[in-house]
Amino acid sequence: MAQELKGRKVAALVENGFEAVELTQPKAALEAAGATVHVVSPERHHVRGWKHKDWGEDTPVDRSLDVASPDDYDALLLPGGVLNPDKLRINDRAVQFVRAFVNDGKPIAAICHGPWTLIEAGAVEGRKVTSWPSLRSDLRNAGALWVDQEVVVDNGLVTSRKADDIPAFNAKMIEEFAEGRHAQAGAGRTTAARR
Repeated sequence: MAQELKGRKVAALVENGFEAVELTQPKAALEAAGATVHVVSPERHHVRGWKHKDWGEDTPVDRSLDVASPDDYDALLLPGGVLNPDKLRINDRAVQFVRAFVNDGKPIAAICHGPWTLIEAGAVEGRKVTSWPSLRSDLRNAGALWVDQEVVVDNGLVTSRKADDIPAFNAKMIEEFAEGRHAQAGAGRTTAARR
């Protein structure tokens, strides 16, 4: 397999209730492409995923959000699941962590409900995105152009709707993460940031 992400470090920011396959499959794809992926969480030791309609297995936390620094990472992965981003978007430290990637123009990939946290970080205004359909109004109200597509790329921001989109999501995520920083990605995006 190609090593287009060799030497790159990716933070996967999650809380309890992330959709398991939306972390495990993108993480495996990133690692196969040569990246080092750290699971970052407000939880200190492990975080529990959601598998379809019930709790899944625990996943070890590599870095507590309390000690993780966005400066240590080249890109950010935001898995979905309803509980996970709902908890992250009301956690000031998590929002600040995401906002740092936005402001630095670092690539971000968010799937399903993951864009909820992007809204709080002021990352979607003027951007073309997709998500789980129930987030459509939230994203439009935050100034995004929401579309119903398998995967959408907007200047380093990769979004997809659901677990079925993971193959396309992974391919575009790896492509954007390999490109690195996007000069205009963070410019003027914090005006919509709240709190």
